[in-house]
Amino acid sequence: MKNHSRRDFLKSALRGGIGLAVLPQIIPARLFGVDAPGKKIQVAQIGCGRMGRSDMGNVLKEPLARVVAVCDLDSKRLAAGKKMAEDYYSDQGESGVNVKTFHDYRDVLASPEIDAIVVTVPDHSHARLAIAAAIAAKHVYVQKPVTYSIVEAIALRKTVEATKIILQTGSQQRSEHPWKSFRVASEAVRNGRIGQLQTIKIGVGLDKASGHAPAPMRVPENLDYEHWLGSAPEQAYMERRVHPQDSLEGRPGWITTEDFGLGMITNWGAHHVDIAQWAMGQELGGPVTIESHAEFMHDDAWTVHTTYHVEMRYPKNVQLILDNNFETGIRFEGDEGWIFCTRSEEKVTASDPNAPLNRDTLLPLRASDPKILSPLDGNAFRWMPSKTQHGNWLESIVANRQPIAPIQQSARSLEACAAAWIGMKLKRKLTWDAGTEMFVGDDAANALRGRKARKPEYDLNLIMKKAGLV
Repeated sequence: MKNHSRRDFLKSALRGGIGLAVLPQIIPARLFGVDAPGKKIQVAQIGCGRMGRSDMGNVLKEPLARVVAVCDLDSKRLAAGKKMAEDYYSDQGESGVNVKTFHDYRDVLASPEIDAIVVTVPDHSHARLAIAAAIAAKHVYVQKPVTYSIVEAIALRKTVEATKIILQTGSQQRSEHPWKSFRVASEAVRNGRIGQLQTIKIGVGLDKASGHAPAPMRVPENLDYEHWLGSAPEQAYMERRVHPQDSLEGRPGWITTEDFGLGMITNWGAHHVDIAQWAMGQELGGPVTIESHAEFMHDDAWTVHTTYHVEMRYPKNVQLILDNNFETGIRFEGDEGWIFCTRSEEKVTASDPNAPLNRDTLLPLRASDPKILSPLDGNAFRWMPSKTQHGNWLESIVANRQPIAPIQQSARSLEACAAAWIGMKLKRKLTWDAGTEMFVGDDAANALRGRKARKPEYDLNLIMKKAGLV
C-alpha cells in the first residue's frame, strides 16, 4: 500500500468496520537482511507524564529503538515529551532532530512509520489503547496493571493472540535491572530452596486520603478532558483526580481515584502478586478463594482503599496474605526456611517504611539461611534472560517470540489483584475459578469483573467486533 492509502485503511479499521484479514506484516521488513543490525524499531510514546517520561527514557537508551513520536492529551506534557526525546538525540551529537507529536492515539496507530508503541496512560485506558494498537499491527509495551478490570484483561489477551503482536507488560521486577532480587528469590522458591512453599506475605504500601473535599473545576485549555475520561463514568474535572498542572513528576491523582485505578491493590499489587504467582508456578493460574477487608476513603477528592488485609488460598494449599502492616516486599515461607525480596531502599509512598538493603550481597535479599541464596546449579530452573524490561520487549519483537512478561501471565496477575479488590467491595469470601476466569456461583462478584463504557466509542466489545475479533 502507498503511505496515504495505508494510513486511511488503518484509520478506518480503528474507527470501525474492517476485519483482520488484510492486516500489514507484523515484523517490519527493514529489520531483516544484511543491514538489519543498523536498523531501529520506530517507537511512539503515548502518555508523557511521570511514568511516561520514565518509560521513554528507558526506550531512548535501547540500541534497538528509535523514539520517533510522542502523544498526549495534555499539550503541555506533549511539548515536554517532544523536548525530552529531541534533547536526548541532540546530546548524542545529532542535529536537526524532529520527533513528531500527536494528540489522538488513533493517528499514531495509523502512521505507517511507527512499528511499536509504549502505553503509559491511566489504568482505565490501558486496554483500549493496547487493543487498538494490536488491531493496527503495532507491538505494545503497556504499563502495569496491564488493564483496569478482569474483563479488559481477557479481551486484551484474546486480541494479542489473534493479531500475534508482541506485548510486554511493565512488570520490570521480572528483569535483572534494576531489581535482580525478585528473580533470585522466585527462582530459589521454584527450585525448592525453602522446601514446600506454605505462605507468602506481601506489603504494597498504603495510600492516605488527600484531606481535600471533592471540588469540581474548569478544565484547563491544554487538556482534552473528554478523551482523557474515556470509558470512565461521567464526572466533572478535578485536578486532584487527573494529574498536576504545575509538575511533570508529581504523583497523579488518578492513581488514588477508583474510577481510574483501583488503588495499591493493583498499583503495586500487580508487581508483587505477579512475582508471587511466578514463584509458586501459578503464572497461568490464580487463587481458589479470596477473603478481603479494607477501609475506603470518604468525603475526599480521592476514593481508593486505605488499610487492607487480603488472604488468598492457592492450589497446593499455599496462602498468600497482603496486609498494610507488612514491610514493602515479598516474604516466601516454606517448611525449610524463608526468603524476602524487595526494591533496595526505595519507598513506594512517603508513608512506607524503608526497605532494608542487604549490604553484604548488594542485593535487597534476606533469607533464613545463606545457603538459600547460593548460586543455582546447571540443571536448575531459571527464567528467560532479561537484562531490562524494555530491552527484552524490543529483542522479542525482532526474534518474534514471547517476552518476559506476556499478556497471558500479566492478565492472571491482574485477575488476582482485581479479585482481591472485588472482595474488599463485597466484604465476604469469594471462590474463583481460574479455568473459566469467573467467580463460582456469585453473580454480584462476576458483575464487578468489568463495567459498562461511558460511550460506545470506548466500548472494547464494539472495537473488537468491528475488527472481526468477536
